[in-house]
Amino acid sequence: MSTTEAEAQTKRWRDLKKRAISAAVLGPGALLCIWLGALPWTALMAVAIAGLVWEWVHLCGLRNRALPGAAVPAAVFVACALAVFGMTVPALVLLALGFVATWAGAGWLRRRDGRPAPAGWLAFGVLYIGIAGISLIELRHDNEAGRDNVLFLIAVVWASDIGAYMFGRMLGGPKLAPSISPGKTWSGAIGGLVCTMVIGALVAGWTTPYPDDMGKAAVIAALLGVATQAGDLFESAFKRRFGVKDSSALIPGHGGLLDRLDGLLAAAPVAALLAFGVGYGVVLWR
Repeated sequence: MSTTEAEAQTKRWRDLKKRAISAAVLGPGALLCIWLGALPWTALMAVAIAGLVWEWVHLCGLRNRALPGAAVPAAVFVACALAVFGMTVPALVLLALGFVATWAGAGWLRRRDGRPAPAGWLAFGVLYIGIAGISLIELRHDNEAGRDNVLFLIAVVWASDIGAYMFGRMLGGPKLAPSISPGKTWSGAIGGLVCTMVIGALVAGWTTPYPDDMGKAAVIAALLGVATQAGDLFESAFKRRFGVKDSSALIPGHGGLLDRLDGLLAAAPVAALLAFGVGYGVVLWR
């Protein structure tokens, strides 16, 4: 291997160590909260949503403590609180009202530097983070199947992220969406999708004693995997719009919470809709 090739290989994997350390620190805590029940999971979601909202408003060039930026955390937190008490419909209505109010208010309020606020992007954060937060809360609050469904969702999202990273770095090839995210490749997207299907089937086989359901689980996992990758691309487009590489520097090797949870934010509402379709107390793949 030439010196140039060796340098390219080193550059390709230079963030792997930081990613591995971050995953080793954060992953067990998330799994423990899922396993312990709805209350610890809700507490974790409160912390995560606070970080996500802070990053979103910050990327829009605004502050969470002053309008119009403060409208985003206010709407999201009240809506999620309603969801905790089982009032999902009022929570969604509140998000819709918060979206309209934030967009209208940001249209005439200025940023600190005098420039107009990005009203549409700011208001979209109410829906984007709020709906995902409500979905994650509702999924775990199903005491009969909540643990298995959230474990399945998290495992699929992680498999998509890890598979896309590993296959993309190893195989390279044509870019998936070079104008949005130059680093993503078709090999990574396909590899990530295959990993989601394998892991989804294995998790289903482990959590429920129904081997015949593993095929269904692989299909559901593929659907969630597509949503995960779409969320990843959307977050890349969002960051490109505001000219930043990472949403923040909270997580070494991953950037911020939006960088780490972008796929989950998109996949969670899909999983919640599936859970609504199959009914209370039923796993997503039944």
